[in-house]
Amino acid sequence: MAELTRREVEALVAATDGGNVNLACRDLAGLVFRGIDLRGANLTGANLTGADLEGVDLSTNRQTETSGVCVRSVLAGANLRDANLSRVNFAGANLEGADLEGADLEDANLSFEGDDHVVLRKANLRRAKLSGANLTGADLSGADLTGADLTNASLYRAVLDGATGYPS
Repeated sequence: MAELTRREVEALVAATDGGNVNLACRDLAGLVFRGIDLRGANLTGANLTGADLEGVDLSTNRQTETSGVCVRSVLAGANLRDANLSRVNFAGANLEGADLEGADLEDANLSFEGDDHVVLRKANLRRAKLSGANLTGADLSGADLTGADLTNASLYRAVLDGATGYPS
């Protein structure tokens, strides 16, 4: 993995004219991404351990209709609070201990594996694909799970207080 600085990431984003930047397999651990436009970014296999992505927009780039991709990315302990992650693909990503409080994950693919204790408090998970996800010990309090696919998801010790749309 090639390690990048925030300045190098900003230069790559600028070179793509705002969106669809390719950061696949990059070491981005601990970087602060606030204020960087990552709509449609490819973060496949990237190491974002402990990165600060609070409020970041990884949703669909309206110009290209490309959604962000975080397949097999490491986001352990990352701050994704209030981020726009609608339609982002997190298949196989490591989200252990990640904070996604208040994040918009509508129509996102969250079929991640082997992770637990993710914070999804007050997150918008409408129509999100959580099939097979390990949500052991996850905090889903106040989350909107309307239409979410929870087939074979592990919800052992998950907190669902105030969650809506969850089948009882």
